[in-house]
Amino acid sequence: MFEKLSLNDTKVRGQTVLMRVDYNVPMKDGVVTDDLRIRETIPTLELLEKKGARRIILISHLGRPEGKKVPELSLKPVADKLKELLPDKKVFFVADVSGPDVEEAVEKLPVGGILLLENLRFFPGEEENSAEFAREIAESTHAEVFVQDGFAVVHRAHASTSAITSELPSVAGPLLEKEVTSLSKLAENPAHPFVVVIGGAKVKDKQPLITKFLKIADKIIVGGKIAADIADGSLSDEERELLTSSDKIYIASDFATDENGTKLDLGPKSTAEIIELVKGAKTVLWNGVLGYVENPDFAKSSQALAEFLGKEKGIYSVICGGDTTGFVEGLQKIDNSLKYGLISTGGGAALELLAGESLPGLDSLDDK
Repeated sequence: MFEKLSLNDTKVRGQTVLMRVDYNVPMKDGVVTDDLRIRETIPTLELLEKKGARRIILISHLGRPEGKKVPELSLKPVADKLKELLPDKKVFFVADVSGPDVEEAVEKLPVGGILLLENLRFFPGEEENSAEFAREIAESTHAEVFVQDGFAVVHRAHASTSAITSELPSVAGPLLEKEVTSLSKLAENPAHPFVVVIGGAKVKDKQPLITKFLKIADKIIVGGKIAADIADGSLSDEERELLTSSDKIYIASDFATDENGTKLDLGPKSTAEIIELVKGAKTVLWNGVLGYVENPDFAKSSQALAEFLGKEKGIYSVICGGDTTGFVEGLQKIDNSLKYGLISTGGGAALELLAGESLPGLDSLDDK
């Protein structure tokens, strides 16, 4: 059961709502190249409109400007993309997060209007979890309630995830609630057989996940560079022991290589064996691509798994991790018949929640 107050529990009619979103999206030459995280917030914006919110103020970060104003990391292009996605809504942008320009923009905002503030990380107070910085935002926006809907940032104790909750009544948005509920069920009571697929490059990043799910999963499949490193003998003794400690763990051993012999994807034998292992599953968690998917020649095993999971109606599949979700979303653009139980918007937050770690941005919300 979700133990925090949610937007569905809260009256916002006639109120100004401050909402934390995760608009940390890929951009190139000032243009958003993947708008998934923006699109994911639209149902919450529509719910706020339905519930009669007077004004909606959105706050987010983009990239790592380290407390300095970096023009190429401005959220202005994100506001333009949001305006494009919501042609019937009044969407505005202001190049600050507090002070007179923000106050003026809020006062001019029409009923039902949406205002996106500038990149929070342009200001040192954000990552310092500054109470003063949070107070300035709350006061300048005249917000009456705070909605946390940026699941991907709730593992950070920042001003917009932690300190802000001391300034305003603070509740979870639907996206946050959906992610936490789905991932918590996966970590606590998944439908069996339950298979976990681990890819990516570093064992240390996956160690908490592997340790946690060795107790729960029926099978753990290891691919990606991790499997290649096992084959090459380049893991530490501790890492190798973790991955060979249980007969629950399947490690891919067949690889596709480049002209230098570097293992960059799984070969057809391991790919077929992995598909066979997930065939009978009721639940599959996939974190980490199985090969160097930036090159289509080495994306074959990841594509085979993604297409199998996307077409297999009897499996509840959860995709998490930035590279994995981005890869799967790219395939969905080509084939919209591919469907998954959950494509998580949270990278580190999802992994920490699944591993049983606390999330400051979730813990600080108001309890039911």
